[in-house]
Amino acid sequence: MNRDALQSALSQDGCISARAALAELKVGADFEVFLNQTASAQQLWDIWSWRHEVMLDTGVTPRPGLTEAIAGLQAAGTARVYMATVTGSQRRFTIFLSEDLTQCVACW
Repeated sequence: MNRDALQSALSQDGCISARAALAELKVGADFEVFLNQTASAQQLWDIWSWRHEVMLDTGVTPRPGLTEAIAGLQAAGTARVYMATVTGSQRRFTIFLSEDLTQCVACW
């Protein structure tokens, strides 16, 4: 997957984190797409919704966009997703892409 394809997938997601990751990509941020394996969005939702709950219970402030990303993973159901990262000037973004790599399912 090249930079243009990742930008296209992120541009279809209107959430704040996806827009911020897209802006970082446009100014040359490093990115990596992990194409060697996929995971079920449902399994990832199980993991991240639990982590989010623990963060809130222990007073840890979740990174911006995590709540919306968890909802995106839940909405994707059992679909397989790929993970990508964008390392920007201020933070690193975690991105989950649809199995055909054309849509951003979740970003935080």
